[in-house]
Amino acid sequence: MRTITSAGGLQETVTVKRSESADAQKIDSLIRPAAQAIFGRVNVIQLLEKANLAVTLSNEKDDVLAHASFFDHPVGGLVDPALWELFLHEHFSSATCSPRNTLFLHFFVAQSDFASASVKEIMRAVFNTVAELEYVCLVSPNVGPLEPELDVIFKPLRRLADPGPQCLALITHRPEHCPRLHIRRARIEEFDDITQIFLKQTKSPSVQPSLLLEVIENHDEDNHAAVCETDGDIVGFISISTTVDVNTLQEQFDLKEFDGLCKMQRAEPDAPAADADPAGNEEEASSSKQDLNLCVVTVPSRSSGVHLLQHFVRVRPVGLLNRDLYIFHRAGCSVEVRPAMAADRTPVSALVKNLGLNQSVLQDLDRFCATRSDADAVQLQAFVAHVDGEVVGIVVIRDELDIEYIRAHYNIENFIYFSHYGYEEHAQMLHFVLRPSLQHAARHLFKEVLRLAHKSCLYLRVYPPDSGQRDSCVHHLDSVLHCAVPVRPRRQIIYPLEELGINAPSRRLTQNQAPFALSLVSRKLTLEPKVAINASIVVVGASDTGLSFLEALCFCPHLRFNSLTLISTHGFPGDCSHEDVGFLSTSHAYSSRDCALMPVRYYARVLTGKVEAINRESKYVLVSGGEKVPYDHLILCTGLQYRAPCPTDADLSQPITNSQLPPASTRRRYTGPVPSNLFTLNDLHDCMAARRWLAANFVELEEKAIVYGHGVDVYTAVETLLDLGVGGSRIHLVLPPPEPAASCFTDSAVEKAVAAGLESAGVHVHADCVLARLNDGRTSDPLTSVSFTTDAEPLHLQCGVFINLSNRGVDYDIFKSINNSFLVFDARLVIDSTFHTNDSAIYGAGPITRFSLRYYSDEWSHANFNSKEVGQELAASLLPLFDPTLEPQVKLTPEMDRLVPRYKQAKIQGGKLPGGFNYLHVTKPAETNLTGLPVKQDKGIVTGQVETGNYFCLHLDVHEMVETLTCFSLKPIPVSNYLSLYGKHQVLLGQLLRCYQQGQIQDLYSFFRRSGCLAVFHDRFSDLEEELNHITSTKPKVRASDATEGEETRMALRTNAVKYLIYNRNLLPMFANPAEQ
Repeated sequence: MRTITSAGGLQETVTVKRSESADAQKIDSLIRPAAQAIFGRVNVIQLLEKANLAVTLSNEKDDVLAHASFFDHPVGGLVDPALWELFLHEHFSSATCSPRNTLFLHFFVAQSDFASASVKEIMRAVFNTVAELEYVCLVSPNVGPLEPELDVIFKPLRRLADPGPQCLALITHRPEHCPRLHIRRARIEEFDDITQIFLKQTKSPSVQPSLLLEVIENHDEDNHAAVCETDGDIVGFISISTTVDVNTLQEQFDLKEFDGLCKMQRAEPDAPAADADPAGNEEEASSSKQDLNLCVVTVPSRSSGVHLLQHFVRVRPVGLLNRDLYIFHRAGCSVEVRPAMAADRTPVSALVKNLGLNQSVLQDLDRFCATRSDADAVQLQAFVAHVDGEVVGIVVIRDELDIEYIRAHYNIENFIYFSHYGYEEHAQMLHFVLRPSLQHAARHLFKEVLRLAHKSCLYLRVYPPDSGQRDSCVHHLDSVLHCAVPVRPRRQIIYPLEELGINAPSRRLTQNQAPFALSLVSRKLTLEPKVAINASIVVVGASDTGLSFLEALCFCPHLRFNSLTLISTHGFPGDCSHEDVGFLSTSHAYSSRDCALMPVRYYARVLTGKVEAINRESKYVLVSGGEKVPYDHLILCTGLQYRAPCPTDADLSQPITNSQLPPASTRRRYTGPVPSNLFTLNDLHDCMAARRWLAANFVELEEKAIVYGHGVDVYTAVETLLDLGVGGSRIHLVLPPPEPAASCFTDSAVEKAVAAGLESAGVHVHADCVLARLNDGRTSDPLTSVSFTTDAEPLHLQCGVFINLSNRGVDYDIFKSINNSFLVFDARLVIDSTFHTNDSAIYGAGPITRFSLRYYSDEWSHANFNSKEVGQELAASLLPLFDPTLEPQVKLTPEMDRLVPRYKQAKIQGGKLPGGFNYLHVTKPAETNLTGLPVKQDKGIVTGQVETGNYFCLHLDVHEMVETLTCFSLKPIPVSNYLSLYGKHQVLLGQLLRCYQQGQIQDLYSFFRRSGCLAVFHDRFSDLEEELNHITSTKPKVRASDATEGEETRMALRTNAVKYLIYNRNLLPMFANPAEQ
């Protein structure tokens, strides 16, 4: 916040911010003829979209006082944007102006009274924001008198020839608005001022006073201590030493790509601290010893707020070191970019020689030099980065011909106003290689590539490692992701293409391409650095909760989490598809395709293994294999697992029933060897291993398969066995005694149909059985026989394979880690309402947790809610710790913290059941039934029969919103569409209730395939809902006699609905366009 004064003496408290599209109308109202005479007629929205930097000056009431837009090339069509440097140097005295240090003013408007003060404040902010900026030019083909406020700060560029080009050419310099900090040697008498800087930066005395005094005193040719001054005030301090312990750095950091620092001369800042102007400190670091090339600095891992570090390359530590190494190369200030030439092939070949896809880079470079196009005749462009003529990087791009597919499948419109871009302005990044020590120059490289290529947007597709699509060489990916924003995939409508015919969307939009994670670099992002977060966040468990948490962090466009770690028993999920593997039911949270569409695996380090210990004092976890992983924030979200069954070892030689078993005998942990043909299935990796074993060792034989457990999973496992070709007569489904109030299927019709499917397939079903013995008590492998106690006679079965889906609970290894680290555990990990355990650095989320007893809410836990939503809420609770744009959360006192959170998204379960039936059940979160009494439900809206495989049941709540749906079908279920129905009012579903009551709906499957319902399945329909609700809630209630008010409301609703259909016409072409009528 700063204060400016108008020409009339009126003062306003103002803020300079980056302009948003919401500011366009207010900016447009400030345009005066004088501004148009200089800048020409402008489309404000397009200006905001294409500007490298657009800033708005607003007051406390959010009124726009002024606006300015800056580009990396002159106004209008005066000169090709790629050639302005040659033009300016040829005609004007501007030899020091370069693409790195120069921006061009394309537009400025302001309220008349505040115009002079506004332009000064904007210029100060722009020079302060862009550290490399030295000049702002106003070069326009429109020659005319400047407005007074601009005339004061801009001076004419001296022409080298008269008359020269007919244009306006003006310039203003940094020293007139935001001078560089004055850097000089530190003095002992300034010790107190320097100490205050450290206190302000770190909130604590991070440097011992005696050490700081010694650093200031010991000034010689190898040690320098300098202060930064502005207007006589000391605002920064830096200490530099050429004495560097290279051996220690090599031990503590991964320096292979930097040649271990052995071939480079370097200086090491001992204690940098500054309030502003990182460029000033860089100059001190690089100029104090002119024969040195590198500046290295180690800082605590949490020092993400030091602006200076944005201009350095970060090197990760090895082991438990709680410090990061940052490297700055002198050449980083001298990187230039130009189009590639044939002569660049040799240096580029040397640059990429150690990279896996180097031949792909060289091949595309050859094609560019030969034909300017790739093998598919798509235009290619190649650019090299060089320092003093030496090639240090290369970028190869091609025209993005699939931009409509990208627009339909990814939310690029969260970042760009698509209709203001031409198709030719979009390009795909094929290759990016930049020397490791210069990775911090990537943002400047992208800015130059966009300018030279006449593009506005660059897209990077990152395919999964085993997709077979990897023909792009990106090194380093981290550097690109630090400059780009990750783009969320869009939920897709599943269209009934045959029924739609010519009214279906274009095949280019509906065809399935290989999935990829998408990142975007646009012009306005090239001068918008991200906030780097170095805090170490370790997530244990690749559950729906864990993946959702990581997804939320990775998709924060303005944050860059540098130290995310996922520890998972089988690594990152998504390498195989649930539909292809079977055995387990699914929550439909993350399919293999969903995992490929999000960038989690590229932002987070993935460790395969289990956590064996948690050291709370030293803040690290011990992973199987011996690796110690340090953390600042530890997230425990492993979920619940099926565990190896433990026989009761009951003596079956004597008559014994379940009721005679000691209570403790059924709750023991199995510690013996696990037979090779006993499979406990918990994830797709386990299921894939079982599937491969069955295909190789069981399917063709005549042995028996035993499926033991309860829940939907046992039925999906039986169906998978049947689908593999195992005869029903060979399968024994053994069900343990049901838990109180536990019900596998809430719909009795579905339960009966599943039982009928098992009977029809010839599957043997045994109820109320408790495992008593394996191999008659002998320890041998493989497992050949199993015995169970029942409510009557013991059950003895021969066994060729045993599939265990019982004994679900907390994995023993994670329980041991929790218990041994003295985290409170009461059957589950105990947390409060904000996910905290009894350790403020350790969080718990998902079914592994329960709420503390102080909430008196045993019927509610995270297991009652959608795990994906729980992960999102966990991320929302942590983000205020890192995101400077969010207000810190208010910590509730114990007296106020009495309620557990309630989440709203649906609980989802699906799978394929015996008989070949596809099953989907969606319901609202509900408390655990502790009474054991059945929950009554109304009959709902039901069509079809379970016997014929077209059963569809919907339940509405008291507000006529969809709260439960059950599908039981022999045909594939369009899951994505039907999940959209949850929470929708029946009126939005084509007056569903009225049509059903009037007998107009005979088949809900057919009803929801109608064209009129497809708009509801669109991912942006919820936005339309909000707009319509806002209209109806802000309009006064209409009396029956007031027809005019009612008509106005209806027209407003209709107008918004029509806008929605027109804007999304690419995916909803089946609706008529009123504008074309």
